[in-house]
Amino acid sequence: MLTVNNIEVVYSDVILVLRGVTLTVGDGKIVSLLGANGAGKSTTLKSISGLLHSQEGEVTRGSIEWSGEPIHNMDPDEIVRMGIVQVLEGRPLFEHLTVEENLRTGALFRGASAATIRQDLDEVYHFFPRLLDFRDRTSGYLSGGEQQMVVIGRALMAKPKLMLLDEPSLGLAPLLVQTIFDIIRQVNKETGVSILLVEQNANVALKTASEAYVMENGRIVLDGTAEQLSQNADIKEFYLGLGSSGERKSYRDVKHYKRRKRWLG
Repeated sequence: MLTVNNIEVVYSDVILVLRGVTLTVGDGKIVSLLGANGAGKSTTLKSISGLLHSQEGEVTRGSIEWSGEPIHNMDPDEIVRMGIVQVLEGRPLFEHLTVEENLRTGALFRGASAATIRQDLDEVYHFFPRLLDFRDRTSGYLSGGEQQMVVIGRALMAKPKLMLLDEPSLGLAPLLVQTIFDIIRQVNKETGVSILLVEQNANVALKTASEAYVMENGRIVLDGTAEQLSQNADIKEFYLGLGSSGERKSYRDVKHYKRRKRWLG
């Protein structure tokens, strides 16, 4: 459904951030995009969703296609109407609104009937039963995990065909991370929505996705099935903290990893 073809992205006409990035997301698939801070993962998502324009960014080379149609020059609202919705890093929501009011904002552009909106809310509460208990609570008083549930639920209210999830585990306790990713897998299985997942927690990302890409310095340096990458010696050492024999490496063993990465040699 989604094809990113050899794109380059420049900010403010001078800062080259992405260098020939190519990736695909198939219908109903979960695909992970891994990499360290500053690798270009969030910029890749914003290139797809059209949010680059608000940050003086531009796709200067290559193309992004959705079901064969170029979208890299479209405005964000047009892209949302085509079924691509991004969940931004940091869980941004309308903190003065209640949980249910936040959820309803995700469906505003659709012009759906009250009955349809009610059905869509019930579906969100099916995936996030905790939000049903908090539906009248002011969103600003929720925990980080609950806020993450709200922003994903709000994206589901837009009835997406593709969700772009940016660091859903950021700042969450391990138990909540597992809960969030269990729900992500459930949403994908029950609704068929495709997901492009940006995540620094390589362990949980590779367990969630069927395919994955690794980014370094604005380019894709490795790709394959999640199973293949989870067994790759470089991924084990530099992202999972394991040696080739499976033992956990110490920080001292891996702190100079940038000088030793075989895929950048």
